[in-house]
Amino acid sequence: MIKILHTADVHLDSPMKSLALRDGALADTVRAATRGAFVRIVDIALADSVAAVLIAGDLFDGAERSAKTGAFLVAQLDRLAAAGILVFYIKGNHDAENPVSGDTVWPDNVHLFDGRGGKAQIGAHDIWVHGVSFSGRHAPESLVPKFAAPVAGAVNIGMLHTSLAGAVGHDPYAPCSVAELRAAGFDYWALGHVHKRDIHSEAPWIVMPGIPQGRDIGEAGPKSATMITVDAGAVTIAEIPTSRVEFLALNLDVSGTGDEAGLRALIRAALAGAANRLESQSGVVRVTLRGATPLGWRIVRDQAQWHETVAGLARDTGVLWLDKLKLEITDGAAASSGQAAGELANLMTGILDEPAIAAQLQAEIEAMIGALPTGVKARMLPDEDATRALTRSVAENGAAQVLARMKGAGS
Repeated sequence: MIKILHTADVHLDSPMKSLALRDGALADTVRAATRGAFVRIVDIALADSVAAVLIAGDLFDGAERSAKTGAFLVAQLDRLAAAGILVFYIKGNHDAENPVSGDTVWPDNVHLFDGRGGKAQIGAHDIWVHGVSFSGRHAPESLVPKFAAPVAGAVNIGMLHTSLAGAVGHDPYAPCSVAELRAAGFDYWALGHVHKRDIHSEAPWIVMPGIPQGRDIGEAGPKSATMITVDAGAVTIAEIPTSRVEFLALNLDVSGTGDEAGLRALIRAALAGAANRLESQSGVVRVTLRGATPLGWRIVRDQAQWHETVAGLARDTGVLWLDKLKLEITDGAAASSGQAAGELANLMTGILDEPAIAAQLQAEIEAMIGALPTGVKARMLPDEDATRALTRSVAENGAAQVLARMKGAGS
């Protein structure tokens, strides 16, 4: 019985974007998690005495050069080498543009497939691994034709970094169909590129393991790698947890909550439940408060204070951090808001839809953001849609704040 561990899309030392701007300690925790997940993968390989580890692309992240990243990686690969564990690696789109992936002197146990494709045997076992790397940042056409025919009488594993027929949020690289992979005659396809785990076929196995460590709320939930077991030619798989930090969304209905102590108790209980359900060592939670409550205007007016309150309650669990507090609440006592506040609310809602006002607000946002370093600005506002969305969000939040303060002044 031979075991092989399949992972992809490690994205070592991936930057944290908005987290780095809001909470430096939280950003450090999550940034270290990509390394922690890779250490976990190596630990699993050693504990289970696997014959090989498959890395199906995007081991690195982006074009940033980091000697520390390279040194960390080689140290972990050396741990595998010392145990006689082979590593088979194909470059994905992120690896192809990363200087570290080209500069690294790989340990002898690492087999790096090039863009021409090839195959290699796992020791003396009758198991062959086939792989094709990205030659450059883009692979607009299918790479399946570059794979040689399977070795007759052996177990054949193909490694491919691909979007398959397409996936939301992922560039259409090395596109191919499940039918095309099935027709190749391999026993297992070790895929990479799409960050969501998916088993596309069981005969043969076509497995997208997903990212081993989520990096933001868009990659929520526990993450994993795939353990392949080959026993007398039969191939089976199992999902193996790998993430060190787990992102999760917590939506709370606060309807009817009439006092602040009750609201804090509701949030505290919900966070405790989330902490108990956590599958990773720690979690980063985005809390959304929804519904109609008499506390609505107070929460909006004092949202900075409530953010700190919820952040403290999250920390009290011992395993959770607060990413963001979102408010989708209405004032359960709207009738007491007064005619002036009601008229102002209607006026501000209409103003936000005026093209001239929207353009002026967008120009002011761009002027403020323009004072930031270029790299930070690019992450905050990568395109015009992001600028418009930020402008709308800031304007709506400002309008809500004005109304909340008016109600507070009149109470």
